[in-house]
Amino acid sequence: MTVVTAAPQRRKGPGHHFPVVGMIGLAVILVWALVAILAPLLVPYPAGEIVDFDYFGPMSEAFRLGTDYLGRDMLSRILMGARYTVGISLAAVALACFTGVALGMAAAVTGGWFDTCLSRFLDALNSIPSKLFGLVVVSGIGSSIPVLVGTLAVIYTPGAYRFARALAVNVNAMDFVTVAKARGERTLYLIGAEILPNIVGPVLADLGLRFVFVVLLLSGLSFLGLGVQPPYADWGALVRENIGGLPFGAPAVIVPSLAIASLTISVNLLIDNLPRKIRDRSA
Repeated sequence: MTVVTAAPQRRKGPGHHFPVVGMIGLAVILVWALVAILAPLLVPYPAGEIVDFDYFGPMSEAFRLGTDYLGRDMLSRILMGARYTVGISLAAVALACFTGVALGMAAAVTGGWFDTCLSRFLDALNSIPSKLFGLVVVSGIGSSIPVLVGTLAVIYTPGAYRFARALAVNVNAMDFVTVAKARGERTLYLIGAEILPNIVGPVLADLGLRFVFVVLLLSGLSFLGLGVQPPYADWGALVRENIGGLPFGAPAVIVPSLAIASLTISVNLLIDNLPRKIRDRSA
């Protein structure tokens, strides 16, 4: 009697697939990225032009998202505001993570007084409340796009440094790095060829989280009047300038808030559902 047994099926462990929720988050992020790039081609009206005599107007066929407190088209304002919210936040987080990761890996490999002095300095900088630091700098220097990018980058560089340094210290203690040092490889080679490839996954996940923090901080500064200045506006500034329409439930104040929420929640969903091999990658 012959017994036929079914071949065991290989189960896909966690981290080998990309969940639907993560795909939805990625799709929303890509949509806002395309909007930020193509905004001048998508706006139905000039963003700063008064096109209606009815302020805080409702949604209509002519004005899909209503009008603001001056009678400007909110759809056009939202689309153009995406350029500033996404663009400034992306530039700031890229600068912060590049600086922090580079310094973190250099400190882990070099050690000694360089590591100690740099860590204590960035710890001191990190102890200053981020919003307070941003308020002081922007109030003192003035609000412009380069100042906002630089200020936000400085605020989030210490966190990126601590995260990258913690990862790099672990990799630096491994055998293949010890062998590379014994061969006489230089610091730049160790950083670029041995350490960075083994921490790039967690670093990218951390970059996404910091992007969310930067978006929220930028929106907070703009809400206080210290962000992007008129006639331009990011989403936080749109909420601030239309806050008078809140008692009426005007789309002009609700829609920018929903735009901020959709971007930040989508980034969180994407990061939370990244394959485990990307989030936890290490040598």
